[in-house]
Amino acid sequence: MRPYFFGIVLTASLGGILRMLILRSDYRQYPTYPHGYISHLSMGFIAAALGAVAWPALLEAEYVAVTFLAMAAQQFREIRNLERESLASLDLYELVPRGRPYIEGIARTFEARNYIIIASTLVLSAIDLALLRGTSYPLRIGILGAVTVLLYFLINSFPDKRVADIAHVRLGKVHFQGPNVFVDDLHFMNVGLAEAKEVYLEKALGLIIEPKDIDAAATLANPGQRQAIVHLCAKLLGIYKDVDTPEFSPLMRRDIKSGRLGVLIIPGSGDPQALIAAVKRAPVLEGAAAKPSKSYAGRERDDYHGTTG
Repeated sequence: MRPYFFGIVLTASLGGILRMLILRSDYRQYPTYPHGYISHLSMGFIAAALGAVAWPALLEAEYVAVTFLAMAAQQFREIRNLERESLASLDLYELVPRGRPYIEGIARTFEARNYIIIASTLVLSAIDLALLRGTSYPLRIGILGAVTVLLYFLINSFPDKRVADIAHVRLGKVHFQGPNVFVDDLHFMNVGLAEAKEVYLEKALGLIIEPKDIDAAATLANPGQRQAIVHLCAKLLGIYKDVDTPEFSPLMRRDIKSGRLGVLIIPGSGDPQALIAAVKRAPVLEGAAAKPSKSYAGRERDDYHGTTG
């Protein structure tokens, strides 16, 4: 393996750098800094090393070494389980929980990124072995560095689907009929305390989410998807709520006839445009996505050719 040493070190390093570039802490504050970063970067460099060694091992007929890729896949699945358990335990202490489907999506993403790094490093290693062996070290570093940048932009060119892609979001009117609070014509709950009713009338904001088609209606009907939306609203805008004020928890309700959703929230920031932006940017969860239009029965529905909202 000595003739391949420089190529292995170079491609593994570039793969680790690529993992560093796509690892970021966003509004979810996960992974946390620095301990979460250390954990994920360590796994990223291990994945890059495995991808860098694979082609040289095959060329040298070291087939046992390639089996480490299968072992690594098993370990990455364990990482997903650990992430799921960690986030689920933290979710118990959120004022507005993420929900298990959102947690599962985050855990899957971190697992998948390790596979992306292995695949990217395999590409870098193949280019190095097929085209760049025998060339000068600076030229190899420059070309493979440029390919790494290209891979970075390629990975980021596939954005996740957002609520804005599948639904129209608009403001709704928060009002009471007796003790019952509504957003437009969607009923949410009975508010018995006069003090709580005053807070809702003064501070509450309401939204109406209208799905664009039957696929969007099926996706937004998922309780996990709805929980993810209200969690992000509370996380991004703040929440007028404490552990002993459950009556101020943000809520979503679904009109079972039309598929429309209503959001009722008392945000820390009363900016309605910020609330609309938060909902529009909420991710569509992989586990919630549904496409009834791809089935024969779905295409036979009366509302297939029109919107549901």
